[in-house]
Amino acid sequence: MLSRLFDGLKITGVVMIMGICGAVKGEVSDGLSLNTVTITATRSKVSLFDSPFSESVVDRRTLDEQLFRTVPQAFRDIPGVMIQETGPGQGSPYIRGFTGHLNLMMVDGIRLNNSVFRPGPNQYWNTIDMGSIDRFEVVKGPSSVLYGSDAIGGTVNAVTKSPYSYGKMGGKPWDGLLTYRLSSAENSHAVRGEFSAALDERTGILIGGGGSHFGDLIGGRDIGRQEETGYDQWSSDVKFERWITDDVRFVAAHYRLRQNNAPRTHRTIFAESFEGTSVGSELQRDLDQERELTYLMMEGSDLDGAINAFRITVSYQRQSESRHRIRPPSGMGVMNRVDFQGFSVDTVGVSLQMESKTKIGRLVYGIEYYRDSVNSFSSSNPIQGPVGDDASYDLLGIFIQNQIKVGERLTITIGGRFNYAKADADSVRDPDTSMQIGIEDSWTSWVGSVRFVYELVKDEVNLFGGISQGFRAPNFSDLTRFDSARSNEFETPAVGLDPEYYLSYEIGVKVKKETWSLTTSFFYTDIRDQIVRFPTGAVIDDMGTMDPSDDIFEVTKSNVGDGEVYGVELGAAWRFHSQWTVFGNVTFLEGEVDTFPTATSGLVSEYIDRNMPLTGQVGLRWDDPSGKLWGEGVVMMAGKADKLSTRDTRDTGRIPPGGTPSYAVLHLRGGVKLYNNVDLVFAVENVFDEDYRVHGSGQNMVGRNFVLSVRAKF
Repeated sequence: MLSRLFDGLKITGVVMIMGICGAVKGEVSDGLSLNTVTITATRSKVSLFDSPFSESVVDRRTLDEQLFRTVPQAFRDIPGVMIQETGPGQGSPYIRGFTGHLNLMMVDGIRLNNSVFRPGPNQYWNTIDMGSIDRFEVVKGPSSVLYGSDAIGGTVNAVTKSPYSYGKMGGKPWDGLLTYRLSSAENSHAVRGEFSAALDERTGILIGGGGSHFGDLIGGRDIGRQEETGYDQWSSDVKFERWITDDVRFVAAHYRLRQNNAPRTHRTIFAESFEGTSVGSELQRDLDQERELTYLMMEGSDLDGAINAFRITVSYQRQSESRHRIRPPSGMGVMNRVDFQGFSVDTVGVSLQMESKTKIGRLVYGIEYYRDSVNSFSSSNPIQGPVGDDASYDLLGIFIQNQIKVGERLTITIGGRFNYAKADADSVRDPDTSMQIGIEDSWTSWVGSVRFVYELVKDEVNLFGGISQGFRAPNFSDLTRFDSARSNEFETPAVGLDPEYYLSYEIGVKVKKETWSLTTSFFYTDIRDQIVRFPTGAVIDDMGTMDPSDDIFEVTKSNVGDGEVYGVELGAAWRFHSQWTVFGNVTFLEGEVDTFPTATSGLVSEYIDRNMPLTGQVGLRWDDPSGKLWGEGVVMMAGKADKLSTRDTRDTGRIPPGGTPSYAVLHLRGGVKLYNNVDLVFAVENVFDEDYRVHGSGQNMVGRNFVLSVRAKF
């Protein structure tokens, strides 16, 4: 491992020198300023500069300027993050090598993750409407002490918009916003409207909603139109806020999003072969999904007494998914095979968080509880759908964290958490007997974290890092899944699984100067007892075509995955002129984990699935002093992704033979304020119309793409 690490560091070092001199936007750009205050990393207010974690913010200005199509794409410029897209509506970020249910997504501090999240890339982060978001706070590395199960690769908190111009500062009685986004190579139209009203000096309400139509993606100069890749989406939201006192706020909110017919095209006959990828055999595979979130929250800050701040939240969330699949006949004279499956998850959550300033430090402590009720169905399986039916899942956590100032330069943050999880499913199909069985199991775990920030140069250079434990309790996707996995794989239930454990080490430096800023870190994550898929040797479905590529092989799971992930990240920006900023970032990442590559082989160490290649970007931005004009050009680059696991090589529909080719693409963007209340943003993405694919994705990214966005306030 050390020799490979040193080789990677040599490669990265060259790019780091370029990054320092030319290079992510930092103190000199409002979007990722190191002075930005966040709450996610420590559950209390802290600036990015003083945070003991590697942390980024994607703010509203960045969302408006970068013209992202989906929520997962909003994280594509963050070092250490790779956005895999099985389909245009099914993006999933890989954060420091982990994806799916190894990353935690929250909305206003409420868990989006539930007990049916799959281990590989999934589409659930796409059920958040980007138009309703004020900012995303992204914490990389394990955060299990504060947020429990799943917070391994990273934790993302989507902070939603609040009513405009009301409350303690007063303001206009009402405001509105209308946005429209048009894209050529996405064949897309998206519109959103908002209305905000100040009911009185302390009370406001925000109502929003919109819809999007995404047509077939048009790839680069050779791929062209990628058929059956489009889908439709609708969303609505309402948020009510009332300041009970100057320091105590009550919030009631409701969010809903629905997607219709989002395809997994790579599994169908409509897939376009890229550099030798295979074309699927299914005639159709579409997903409908819907999510609703309703919550009540009371929070206070700057309070006198033993408790200086608190937050109480009660939430209800419903997630539903249905899949419609059509396969060709298995023999002559036989009709197409049609199946329909899905699930619904109803989640009730309650959390209490408090903060107290004491003689031994600043304490943050609390308790949270979530309960899932799961129903699952399938037209071809009377016992269960993709996961066990008639099931419930309980998740309880009790946490405490103390931030201690040691002298004038050193701040230590130490914390611990007790976790309890319980799974109970009454209707599960036994893979051996095909009979109905029930499963019931529970797990407990203790995790801890010690982080630090040491001030090397006052207000300019901070050394940060620490050791953090992470864990993930088995969920219904691990224990009861009876559904397709990757290409040519079908997963069957696995009972008796244990939790996964992770131990991450990190050391880094943050620099903020008047005209330049830099953040760099090295991380190493030790993996123990990871739940990994492996083939059983059984063929669960032969389509009768006599073509071995049409065989579907059974896979199941076990706690055999010991391994490691390590890497180096760098982001920097330099304002070399009052109107000009050059910025960029680079990531080197590598990992291995134990697995059974075949049903007959022994346990071996392989690269992690979809190992992120050497990736970086460099850009130049111009801002007019008046604030009415801006423009930027960005080159995004990735090396060849040829460090493949056995499962990668079998995923022939998404990963070309030998790995995903390298690429370098140029994007140009700009904006103008036409009037005080109208903003116009335009972009030319993939200027040279390159054919390229992010590693592990099910289709190519867009070719030359003209994007226009109009925002009008009223």
